Amino acid sequence: MKNIVVIGAGTMGNGIAHTAAAAGLDVTLIDVGQEILERAMTTIGRNLQRAVDKGKMSADDKDAIAGRIRPSTDVQTISDADLVIEAIIENLTAKTQLFEKLDRITKPECILASNTSSISITKIAAATKRPDKVIGMHFMNPVPVMTLVEVIRGIATSDDTYRRVDELAKKMGKTPIEVNDYPGFISNRVLMPMINEAIFALYEGVATPEAIDGVMKLGMNHPMGPLTLADFIGLDVCLAVLRVLEEGFGDPKYRPCPLLVKMVDAGWLGRKSGRGFYNYG
Repeated sequence: MKNIVVIGAGTMGNGIAHTAAAAGLDVTLIDVGQEILERAMTTIGRNLQRAVDKGKMSADDKDAIAGRIRPSTDVQTISDADLVIEAIIENLTAKTQLFEKLDRITKPECILASNTSSISITKIAAATKRPDKVIGMHFMNPVPVMTLVEVIRGIATSDDTYRRVDELAKKMGKTPIEVNDYPGFISNRVLMPMINEAIFALYEGVATPEAIDGVMKLGMNHPMGPLTLADFIGLDVCLAVLRVLEEGFGDPKYRPCPLLVKMVDAGWLGRKSGRGFYNYG
C-alpha cells in the first residue's frame, strides 16, 4: 500500500499524514475547507522543522516529507487509494455516512480504516459493501511521537486486511496491537474511567486539580496527570467516549461526571479552547 488518503486534517489527521509521509508514502490529506488544510500543513511544517532543529533530519528530508503530502478539498480524487484512514469527529452518524460514500468512490480492493477512539468498527463497516476490508487504526496523540496503534478488528474484518494494516503500521514506525471490537477498545476503556474518576474527585471537593494530578504523577509515575491529560485530549472528546462506553455496556459506572458535562456545555474544552481544568492563556 503506497497511496494513502487521510480524511480529516485536524490534530490526529495531520499527525497521521505526517507520519505516513515520513515513512515514504504518498499521502492525500482531505478536509472540507482550504483554511483547515493550510493550518494542518503549517502544523506539519512546524513539527518537521523542530526535528531539523534537533538534528534528527536534514532540511532536504523535511522538504521531501512535506512534498509527499497533497492537500485537497475534493474527496472524489481518492478513487485510486490503497488505504483510506478516516480521522473526522467522534460521531457514529458522521462516520457511517462518510464510509458509505467512500465505499462508492474507492476501488473494491481499497481498505477503509477508522481512527475512531471508541466507536464500533462493526457498525461502521455495516455501512459499506466491503465489511471485510474495514478496520480500526486508533493512533495515539501526538501521532508522530507515540508508537502505539490499536488495530481493531470488526466482526467481519478479514485476516488479509488485518495483516496488510499491521504491516503498514510497522512501516510507519508504529507498534500495532490487535484489539477486538468492544466499546472503547482497550486504551479508552481503561483510560476514560480513570479520567472520569479524577473529575469526580474534583467535583466532590476531594482536592484541587494540581493535587489530583500531582498524586498520579508522583505516586503512580504517570508522565501527565489525568486532568491535564483530559485538557490535552479535549473535554468534548472525553465526554463523547464516556457516552459510548455508557451506552455500549449499559453500565452506570461509565456515567460522565456532571462537572465534565457542564464544562463541555460551557465550551471549556481544554487546551484547544484556552480553558479546561487549567487556563491556557
